[in-house]
Amino acid sequence: MDIDSEDRDPWLILHAWMDEKDRAVVWTPINGYEWPIPIPKDADLNLIRIEMLNLGLEYAWLDVLCLRQVGGQREDLRTEEWKLDVPTIGAVYQLRNVVCYLSGLGQPLTLKEGDLESDRSWFRRAWTLQEVGDKRVIAGDTPDGPLHAERKDRTCETELLTRFHKQLQSTHDMLFLVFRALEEMRKWVSTNPVDKIAGLAFLMGSTTIPAYYESTSLEEAWTALVNSMEADCWAQLFFLCPEPGDRGPKWRPSWDQVVMKPLLEYVLDPHGIFKFVDQHETGDEDSCDAECIEGLVWGLAVVEGGHRRGKLIVKDEDGIEHEVEITAAHTYPIPEDTYTLIYGCDIDNSWVVGRSLPLGGKFEKVSVLEISYEEQCWLEDLDIFKKHRYILI
Repeated sequence: MDIDSEDRDPWLILHAWMDEKDRAVVWTPINGYEWPIPIPKDADLNLIRIEMLNLGLEYAWLDVLCLRQVGGQREDLRTEEWKLDVPTIGAVYQLRNVVCYLSGLGQPLTLKEGDLESDRSWFRRAWTLQEVGDKRVIAGDTPDGPLHAERKDRTCETELLTRFHKQLQSTHDMLFLVFRALEEMRKWVSTNPVDKIAGLAFLMGSTTIPAYYESTSLEEAWTALVNSMEADCWAQLFFLCPEPGDRGPKWRPSWDQVVMKPLLEYVLDPHGIFKFVDQHETGDEDSCDAECIEGLVWGLAVVEGGHRRGKLIVKDEDGIEHEVEITAAHTYPIPEDTYTLIYGCDIDNSWVVGRSLPLGGKFEKVSVLEISYEEQCWLEDLDIFKKHRYILI
């Protein structure tokens, strides 16, 4: 495939990282011999350069040449540079053209049983989620390689080839809502566990990006990332976990809950919810401006298979009781009690269930539930919705 040589913007070279036993370390004048370059044992930087020239590239960006690697004389400088370079690398790939070595840097593209499940598979690495770029060319292609497998109705002659092409296609669109980003990252692997959190920053459109610390705890890294998100992401975090946070804030999930607990996917109303969760400028207080109702929730305390159905009993201004059906699409119990319900979504009709605490206007999340559109309209006709600003704990 020829690439327009008049485009002088550098293309980005992506590659799967091979096992350490299959890598060699080379020194090159390209980076002034400042740090060793880890590449596959049978790879050659000159041959990679020739392949890029054959594709029509004039300039290319390669991470191991452009980002200081482990093992150089200035390890202290690498640590400092990585604080900024690692979390901002996603910006390099935004809307850029990329050349990808799926089988390792400079390696011909091959496919055998076990490759797609390997922790070294490009499709499973955490950083891949932000590396897909805008236009992509697969390097190392050969006439008999997996790219040329015959397909009929999106199905290849073997299940392995079908899965390969499906995964290749799925990586074309990696900018997700919070739920999609977190669900995808759960499936992927990283050498350093904190990389999975750092790799989410650009996917979720954070306005600022936390510095990268290799030795920080996962919960500290997650909290720093959450604090850097925009209000629409905070609102989604408020709704997507069916149970209260178990470390620190209860209104949003901890990192352990993100990777271990079921998450709920809600299509949130962009004209309503996206701005209603906010953070005080000091960063020590989260709040929300919300429409809410008070009511008795019952029928959701016992956990059984499938969606659970219960009742919500509310009172109108005349003290007359009204009953609507509610649903919990999860397995977290909601004890029978009177709660404050915060409304969040016109489309999926999702509500956060919690308690209004008597002092300080605080709200303590308990769980989430759904009310059908028809029942919701009926509640609106009762004119019992109240606007309130809560401090989220």
